[in-house]
Amino acid sequence: MVRVAVLVSGGGTNLQAIIDAKAAGKIPSAQLALVVSSKYGVKALDRAKAAGIPCCAVRRAGYASGEDFDDALLAVLQDHHIDFVVLAGFLCILGPRILEAYRDRIINVHPSLIPAFCGDGFYGLRVHQAALDRGVKVTGATVHLVNEITDGGRILLQKAVDIREDDTAETLQRRVMEEAEWQILPRALELCCRELADHENKEE
Repeated sequence: MVRVAVLVSGGGTNLQAIIDAKAAGKIPSAQLALVVSSKYGVKALDRAKAAGIPCCAVRRAGYASGEDFDDALLAVLQDHHIDFVVLAGFLCILGPRILEAYRDRIINVHPSLIPAFCGDGFYGLRVHQAALDRGVKVTGATVHLVNEITDGGRILLQKAVDIREDDTAETLQRRVMEEAEWQILPRALELCCRELADHENKEE
């Protein structure tokens, strides 16, 4: 199986969706080998421990530069022999060292239908508030490969969610998570890991 690390920064609801999907047999090609948080004391680490997944924190605030943080994070990933990386609410920008080391092996879930409401500055509730302010009738979530451009990598999966007239940013965020993010992130992970495993088996 492909050894997967999930990178988190907060509550870990998307991590939990992956854990649940794995337990249900929906991600047979992946081994959840590591959870890394950019902060100490977040609920995502508790979720990892409860699921028996090795976990640690690599605090961005603990490093003088982005390059130093990248080096520390990359060292942790390599020490655990990680093959594939999932960004699940990870609020730090990955630098060139990690992007090169895991080229086409990092995915992210974004809470909109890219290319709408994405890019620098669009994260969390800001995305949903922007959709409401613009008056769009449909939003959703996107899983994409990660490259040097924020939310600019190749799109893998998308799922639409209707916007209701009485929606707030908070209610819309919750529904997009439940109806889209938690559905397509585990699915995309399995697709990528299965493709990676097949490729490596052919090379052998």
